[in-house]
Amino acid sequence: MKILDSIEDLAALKGPIVLAVGTFDGVHLGHQALIRRAMEEASSCGGTAVVMTFDRHPASLLRPEKAPKLLTRNDGKTALLEGMGVPALLLLEFTSDLAGVPARDFIASLVAACSPLHAFCVGRQWTFGKGGEGNVALLKELGAERKFEVIQIDPVMAADSPISSTRIRKAIASGDFAESSACLGRPFLLTGKVVSGAGLGVTIGFPTANLSVEGMQLPPDGVYAVRVHREGRVYRGVANIGVRPTVDPTSSKRTVEVHLFDWSEDLGGKELSLELVKFLRGEEKFSGLDALRGQIAKDCERARTILSV
Repeated sequence: MKILDSIEDLAALKGPIVLAVGTFDGVHLGHQALIRRAMEEASSCGGTAVVMTFDRHPASLLRPEKAPKLLTRNDGKTALLEGMGVPALLLLEFTSDLAGVPARDFIASLVAACSPLHAFCVGRQWTFGKGGEGNVALLKELGAERKFEVIQIDPVMAADSPISSTRIRKAIASGDFAESSACLGRPFLLTGKVVSGAGLGVTIGFPTANLSVEGMQLPPDGVYAVRVHREGRVYRGVANIGVRPTVDPTSSKRTVEVHLFDWSEDLGGKELSLELVKFLRGEEKFSGLDALRGQIAKDCERARTILSV
């Protein structure tokens, strides 16, 4: 998959160009339907399908206090798109300058770069341009003027309700992984890079990898049996999500740490993806490290049984 970082780079692609446009956080079944429709259209006209998205959620710049938690970071999103067979990804840096471009000018820049621009594939609520002034109605008006098609994709349904990233975030926040999986078309994976921790896990016999998950949507606090995905391989383990009240009683910062069974190598700097298979218990404050050690041993024994099925 070719990865582009500027609108001008579209000129190097074989036209006609079909753009699938959106935030695509999570690359859920609705996103997949839109992207596949763009790929079908590009195939029918002998052109190239391009997924166009941004390096961060626009709300993180425009309304940071209301910015949603993320389902996927850029690396994860890119891997999912590549797995779908997307030929090209235009990953634009979302800046104040880009946010200030008027809607008509933004579309004009895309038209000018493509040879030619054949079609946009968008969801019905897509907005663009300064202040979100552009919508699908304006896009269709501009399409009539500049000779490109607008293919509007209806929402994909699950359990009689539209699939959306917001719906999936709510499901994960409540621990409803059956709901999130039904909307994603795959298990939810909580992904982060391993960062250094206090090293307490080693001293009590259960070394853990601490994940950096800032800005990501987290499930409820507690202990989970997990499958750990790393570089195409799957391992088993237990994960704790929460504030670690036994070892750091004054902290309110939520952390994610995972203990991998039968693993001793250094994971520093590696990226791990946690598939949360089963909620084992809520997070508790124990009387001391011995009590904590004993409970972790029970958690691991139970998780091994669950994950061996």
